[in-house]
Amino acid sequence: MHKRPPTIGRVPNVTRDDVAQAVRNPLAFIAERWTPTQRTVQQAAFISLAMTVLIVVTGGAVRLTGSGLGCPTWPKCTDDSLTATSEMGFHGVVEFGNRMLTYVLCAAVGWAIIAARSQKPMRRSVTRLGWAQFWLVMGNAVLGGIVVLVGLNPWTVAAHFLLSTALIAVAVTMWQRIREGDAEPRPLVGKAVAQLVWFLVAASVLLIAVGTVVTGSGPHAGDSSDVPRMGFDWETVSKLHAVLAWIVVTLTFALWFVLKAVDAPRGPLSRTRDLFLILLAQGAIGYVQYFTDLPEVLVGLHMFGSCLVWIGVVRVLLALRERPVGTAGLPAQADDSQLSSV
Repeated sequence: MHKRPPTIGRVPNVTRDDVAQAVRNPLAFIAERWTPTQRTVQQAAFISLAMTVLIVVTGGAVRLTGSGLGCPTWPKCTDDSLTATSEMGFHGVVEFGNRMLTYVLCAAVGWAIIAARSQKPMRRSVTRLGWAQFWLVMGNAVLGGIVVLVGLNPWTVAAHFLLSTALIAVAVTMWQRIREGDAEPRPLVGKAVAQLVWFLVAASVLLIAVGTVVTGSGPHAGDSSDVPRMGFDWETVSKLHAVLAWIVVTLTFALWFVLKAVDAPRGPLSRTRDLFLILLAQGAIGYVQYFTDLPEVLVGLHMFGSCLVWIGVVRVLLALRERPVGTAGLPAQADDSQLSSV
């Protein structure tokens, strides 16, 4: 028996009106023709978050390898070249590679926006979080250029990292909101517990901010040239950073104890436990790097740990409430057992 040759499906005609609509509003054009699954939207938001953390870590690698001025100008790599040249060597490759990752991050954020916009029904609150990420990425890219143009001024470097921290907070929030409904948030804990969590958030923000001062006052200036440092005694700010870390650890343990005492739901309790474990690991790395004269590998791990700590803090804050399904077709809040599948 001879098999019938496969038939090619009919290709839909693309009219001039379709092209005009695609140019005028490409997101609406895609949304009319594609409906992503819930899992696809969750994965898009997670990829955006992961890329944000990755670019923070690779930015740390630029500093730790002394490649901050590998491309001495911006937006081009040199006055005469858009890309790194062979004469610039390893440092030029590292710095230019980190710049190129910004485009990958933009693509990841763009994919998250497209996926969120194409959900049915459209959820404006989630799409706005995607756009907030986009504008934070654009702002931080410009700030990164300013960092280069001012010769790695430590205050601008600190601002660059703090803006990345804000970007992580928005990315985590979007990731969470996709797994929730759009009904009014319903608190899962009492007001006293919520206030304790806000103290934890404030202490964590202060911890991260002082961490940038430690870096700005320390030996890793970001380039082998004469880069200015912050005018603080490194030993003093390091000890202040350690004290703040212990405050955050204490607040986290106290929160876990209170949640156990009031028989809180599993979500807030498990996320507080996760944060506590991350803090212990981060503290261990911090003390080891302090007593071993700041080896580059451990400093890089500490930067990665800083991202994980902040993600953990934001997740604890978001776990204090739930958003039940308020509109047909919207997802209910997923429990922690579903996180590993995203």
